[in-house]
Amino acid sequence: MIKLENEIVKLRAPELSDVDLLYAWENNMEIWRVSNTISPFSKHALIKYIENYKLDIFQTKQLRLMVEAKDQSSLMNYPVGIIDLFDYDPFHQRAGVGILIHNTEHRGRGYATEALKLLTAYAFEYLHLHQLYCNIASNNEPSLKLFTNQDFEIVGLKKDWIRTKNGWLGEYTLQRINPLALISKC
Repeated sequence: MIKLENEIVKLRAPELSDVDLLYAWENNMEIWRVSNTISPFSKHALIKYIENYKLDIFQTKQLRLMVEAKDQSSLMNYPVGIIDLFDYDPFHQRAGVGILIHNTEHRGRGYATEALKLLTAYAFEYLHLHQLYCNIASNNEPSLKLFTNQDFEIVGLKKDWIRTKNGWLGEYTLQRINPLALISKC
């Protein structure tokens, strides 16, 4: 059985109580450089998104989940980030993956690793996707390490792909093929 939680993190659907947090995260211009965001989100737009969240990935072609850290001492969970499937393509059985652990004090604690493990298992075992992919700026070493440590393979580099205030950056494309799909080919 697929679970969207383990002893470290829990993945769950966004709720209206998350609006203020999502509003702060989505409008943090430091994050925009890695998320390809170019304009702010309104609270109204985020509320509408959450209210319409009952639509599933087959209709919206995307899935956003809150990443909650589990605090063993207080038995409370608290949101530390978001993880997305996007550009879902049911015909070619693939989707993109994006993840954000917002506050720097929550990074390096394994939350992103555990969230990516859970989402990958869900995508491969429940949605039966053939592959997941992501695009990562060439200077984003923590994200490159996260994904390559989870068996995502660098399959290409788009040169001068991302414009920054200091010039241009390349962007890596990474893929992970469902290992269950490889077994079924034999």
